[in-house]
Amino acid sequence: MTRYLPARILKFVLLGLIALTVFSFVVMGLWNWLMPSIFGVRAISFWQALGLFALSRILIGGLRGGPGRRMHWRHRLRERWNHMSLEERTKFVEGMQMRCGPLGSAVSAQPAERSTTF
Repeated sequence: MTRYLPARILKFVLLGLIALTVFSFVVMGLWNWLMPSIFGVRAISFWQALGLFALSRILIGGLRGGPGRRMHWRHRLRERWNHMSLEERTKFVEGMQMRCGPLGSAVSAQPAERSTTF
């Protein structure tokens, strides 16, 4: 597996560069199509679109990775739920219903089947 590592890294880098190029062309095309006619601003070049894409990613999207890093609470809650007794689950569901309103039929205090796939 380690002998294919350089090829995988190269493939990942090339795919990233292709995606960055495509997104930059999309930003440039949308800017040049919409902004001059709506706001009367000048058209931008590819490099300006690349900079605008990077700036918007930093300001709006942040520098973090995908949803896996932000959704760690879901795994912790599932672990806590699996270790609760029936009384603790009932108490938890009632407390959430008092705070957030009815949770619907999707959540019950009955023990959930343990699944090995996530």
